[in-house]
Amino acid sequence: MPGQIKTSTEIELIAEGGKLLRDILHRTAVLVKPGISTQALSDFAEQEIRKIGGRPSFIGYGEKDNPFPAALCTSRNDIVVHGVPSSTELLEEGDIVGLDIGMEYKGLYTDTAITVPVGIISDKAQKLIDVTKKSLNLGIQQAVIGNKIGDIASAIQKYAESNGFSVVRDLVGHGVGYEVHEEPSVPNYGKAGTGIKLVEGMVLAIEPMLCTGGYHIYFDDDDWTIRTEDGGLSAHFEHTIAVTKKGARLLT
Repeated sequence: MPGQIKTSTEIELIAEGGKLLRDILHRTAVLVKPGISTQALSDFAEQEIRKIGGRPSFIGYGEKDNPFPAALCTSRNDIVVHGVPSSTELLEEGDIVGLDIGMEYKGLYTDTAITVPVGIISDKAQKLIDVTKKSLNLGIQQAVIGNKIGDIASAIQKYAESNGFSVVRDLVGHGVGYEVHEEPSVPNYGKAGTGIKLVEGMVLAIEPMLCTGGYHIYFDDDDWTIRTEDGGLSAHFEHTIAVTKKGARLLT
């Protein structure tokens, strides 16, 4: 199944929300500096989402007995994704931090993420950020009518591994729009020409997660925070895109 196809009207609404969310995420990123708490970043993002009439889609997401408590995932250093903000977690010079944000706006969902440096970082950490961002762009270029999910996955994996990084395999991108997560899954590794065919109207969240070491991961005791098994750094970038007759359309 190609997932739930969105109408042109729905895609325009998703794009409207996506542009607003992208702006909020980048204004949040400007606040990143040594000494700021991850909770302060999340509080700012939540405030800005509510100010425009959106709803932070991550708050309350998940199992009823352990819902995600924040508007923003703050994933520092060896945390791959789903880092839980804390008032006692202060960013330090040399860290990198992934900022992942989702919003429901006018009944439709978008999802986007970036990884940013905290002050001056190592060359290796900067390369990880740059390669992860480029791998996302290469994956997006493959999101055209007639291609397959595997074409996106293969483009991401090849570029990441050619630069000496591994690609997380247990976490994937996804469809998005009517819900936070929809079918299909969009892996970041795989073989070109495999998987479901991309058709007009699909809306996908493509999100490579790269690591300096191995790709194996584990959950912290909070059942949210996901870390690299070997303690290596991880970076994460994500855009919501639509498959259109003119190619991939960036919605965030």
